[in-house]
Amino acid sequence: MSRLKTLYNDEIVDAMIKKFGYKNIMEVPKLDKIVLNMGVGEAKDNAKVLESAVKDMETITGQKAVLTKAKKSVANFKIREGMAIGCKTTLRGEKMYEFLDRLVNLALPRVRDFRGVNPNAFDGRGNYSLGIKEQLIFPEIEYDKVDKVRGMDIIFVTTAKTDEEARELLRLFNMPFAK
Repeated sequence: MSRLKTLYNDEIVDAMIKKFGYKNIMEVPKLDKIVLNMGVGEAKDNAKVLESAVKDMETITGQKAVLTKAKKSVANFKIREGMAIGCKTTLRGEKMYEFLDRLVNLALPRVRDFRGVNPNAFDGRGNYSLGIKEQLIFPEIEYDKVDKVRGMDIIFVTTAKTDEEARELLRLFNMPFAK
């Protein structure tokens, strides 16, 4: 069992009950899943670019990535419906906690001029999204083998009802929010 999962079971649940006064332990919000999404705009011209993006995502997450396809045709972007334009991965359970641990303790501190993540990027329903400008911050990615620097979106889906509860949950998982 990962260190964060053990931490969640003991200290985080106690701290959340103390702060929000839950009557039942099942009311305590928990991290449901983490979704990583990488949009690859130049995939419309070159399919090899998408393959390397998928390979990078699979290296970062340790899990197979799924291709995302365009829902609509957009003439201005030269995109047809059904064309592969990105990839995504959904992490749950043990892999989710391991990824969160690596993100918070290894990857985010490697960002240049890092002062913390935006504390206001919640969606109103207790989910948090985070944009990363380059995949090089992850230690699994070898700098020499990267063909192009790509960013990605990381979405933390929680069972929290409000942003306040979700912010506290992620803060207890050591998410470095900017002051």
